[in-house]
Amino acid sequence: MGPSLVDARAEFAQLIHQHQGIVLKVAHGYSRHRQDRADLVQDILLQLWRAFADYDRQRRFSTWAYRIALNVAISHLRHDVPRRQLADPMDEQLQHLSDDNSRDAETEHQLQRLQQCIQQLEPMERALMLLYLDGHSYREIGDILGISEINVATRIHRLKQRLRADF
Repeated sequence: MGPSLVDARAEFAQLIHQHQGIVLKVAHGYSRHRQDRADLVQDILLQLWRAFADYDRQRRFSTWAYRIALNVAISHLRHDVPRRQLADPMDEQLQHLSDDNSRDAETEHQLQRLQQCIQQLEPMERALMLLYLDGHSYREIGDILGISEINVATRIHRLKQRLRADF
């Protein structure tokens, strides 16, 4: 191993340690079962390492990592894992609401309906909603998903309209 590979491994390990929450959040959002989640984490980390040589250090690592993690997760949705084993990406964001014992039956019913609507979204739409509900700006979402900020705003607006219509 040359010094550059050793340096790259050390840099990669440090960046992953600092941003491990991204990998875990995406894996948790797209995998319902513990083993599937562990497999997805490994696949994301492997893909991040494979792409690390192309990482532009002038850009934020978190944006780059989020984009790759979501692409791997979406690929799993489409190809590798049966749909019945996948969680909706909104589960994590909505779970804290479901855990609130002070809610009434109507609120619980509305949350269940919202989850059903979100489960019907296409993988890219789910990714948009995951990032939106996670509090990312339209610019950050666009950078992560590789689409324009205007496109993000348009898609989120349309998704909100569809979700409202279903309620």
